[in-house]
Amino acid sequence: MTYRELVRLHTQLVDEVARYKNEVHALLTVLFPEFTQVFVDPCRPTALALLRLYPSATAMAAASVETIATTLRSLAPRNYGPRTAKLLINLAKHSVGSDVATTARATGLKILCDQLQHTQSNLAQLEAEIDRLLEQDTGISGLSSVPEFGRKTVIVLRAELGDVSRFQRIDQAGAYAGLDIQVKQSGKWKGQAKLSKRGSGRLRRILYLAAARCTRLEGSAFGAYYHRLVARGMRKREALMAVMRKMLIVAVHLLKTKEEYDPSKVAVACGGSSRAR
Repeated sequence: MTYRELVRLHTQLVDEVARYKNEVHALLTVLFPEFTQVFVDPCRPTALALLRLYPSATAMAAASVETIATTLRSLAPRNYGPRTAKLLINLAKHSVGSDVATTARATGLKILCDQLQHTQSNLAQLEAEIDRLLEQDTGISGLSSVPEFGRKTVIVLRAELGDVSRFQRIDQAGAYAGLDIQVKQSGKWKGQAKLSKRGSGRLRRILYLAAARCTRLEGSAFGAYYHRLVARGMRKREALMAVMRKMLIVAVHLLKTKEEYDPSKVAVACGGSSRAR
């Protein structure tokens, strides 16, 4: 439950960061579009701090070179100085930005910069707490030993699968993840077999990303399994779903037994040989 709460909060904060960044870009396009000629990413710490002080081309043009240079030196002394300040002011004076509702939009941009910085700080604190939880959790040693499972994959698997002892059969875990096959039918009509997509959407997404990544990894037992299925004529999407189910089986097994990952066993389970690794 601790993992689940932290992971879901992390997802929420990541979504908020993405939304704030999009809104910053949108306002900056109106207020001072030339700003990105100097700072390609206006949502980096130095650019955000500068936009909080000068949130429009008008505000930037009204400042002196020395004032902006001093600000830049305090923020990133090794990267920026008077030359950057002079360039910014010159761009601001010849900006094509709109002069409609500049004050209101500049206020909105300052607030967005504040919110973005605050949310990013909270996100960093949350990630540090998740890292501490991972270090103290001896139950994930098996998951962490799987090359195809990155840090985020391990965290989500641990959070969403929870207590795996409640799965008496592996098909129960598949149904929980929404990876079981369902056929819709009515009378004589019978639809195509598709995933039920019930249960945890986060679990399916992280397994999909891990499965897609392994298809490009050399020496991956899961990747070799995918390519064998495709070579036999299975559609790529269906083969990817099969890999996701295999990954889920391995994850549940490792969490139950706390064993270390053995690629040779996975290769055999996937219909290959120990040489597949």
